[in-house]
Amino acid sequence: MVSKGANKVLESYGVKKGESVLIVVDTSTPSSIGKSLFEAAKNLGCEVMTMTMLPRTHHGEELPTAVAEAMKNADVVIAPTTFSLTHTQARINACKAGARVASMPGITEKMMASGGITANSNRIYDIAMGLAKRLEKARKVRVTSELGTDIEFDLGGCKWMLDTGLCHESGCSSNLPAGELYIAPKDANGIFVVDGSMSGFGILESPIEFTVRDRYVTGITGKLAGKLNAILDNVGEKARNIAEFGIGLNPEARLIGNVLEDEKVGGTVHIALGDNSTFGGDIIAGIHLDGIITKPLLFVDGEEFILSNYII
Repeated sequence: MVSKGANKVLESYGVKKGESVLIVVDTSTPSSIGKSLFEAAKNLGCEVMTMTMLPRTHHGEELPTAVAEAMKNADVVIAPTTFSLTHTQARINACKAGARVASMPGITEKMMASGGITANSNRIYDIAMGLAKRLEKARKVRVTSELGTDIEFDLGGCKWMLDTGLCHESGCSSNLPAGELYIAPKDANGIFVVDGSMSGFGILESPIEFTVRDRYVTGITGKLAGKLNAILDNVGEKARNIAEFGIGLNPEARLIGNVLEDEKVGGTVHIALGDNSTFGGDIIAGIHLDGIITKPLLFVDGEEFILSNYII
């Protein structure tokens, strides 16, 4: 039931009676999701409000000023919008003002009731902490796959970020469903082949291959290459930045064609293009697109790294 998922969201964010809760939706958000979140917050005794905006055109596009300002004045912001607001200055500024922000782009009624959102947040936290401890001093991570992925990330001086779904402290932010460890790499070189799903395209019928040099995509091949190049060209050169390397940790998440859940699937990795200014990177691009690699092999500082030893 959608209401079960709404209660899980509020529980994950430690929402308490008397707090102000702002629900940000757009005209394409399923009405049942916005209403269920509103009712759940109201039943807790919160001062709850809903703001409806027009859908953005892509992940990371900035929000209307009125919405951005309202976010800064709420204790909790819950955003089941069509496109992600995680990688926006509006989200950054809301967190700086103390808001706890839940980004839930493209979430469906089915996702509110099953799959990744049902996972035990404490279990995800334990997995993330164990993995982060092992990787915190890693300087080089190489990813390969049977389809031709062979890319190396320079992580020197970079910091791993945890998305566990537990967000009780002022200024924190998370996706829901949650469950990833991610980082803004210092550099990246090689080739990666996305075979799972891609932001804006859903589950892929055929892979997309990206060539990367000095952290920027220099070439794209595959059936969707033309459409993807058009999207990136419309934004500008910064859209081709390798913004993120991430590892999925959620044992309940499944590949469904929605990157919100797909990038959390335990044992997968994802590589994102565009903006990474919201988690320690140096690029503001106004777009953030993730691609999921389903069966990766990892090597950390030259040593093979078995993900399944951590994600069970």
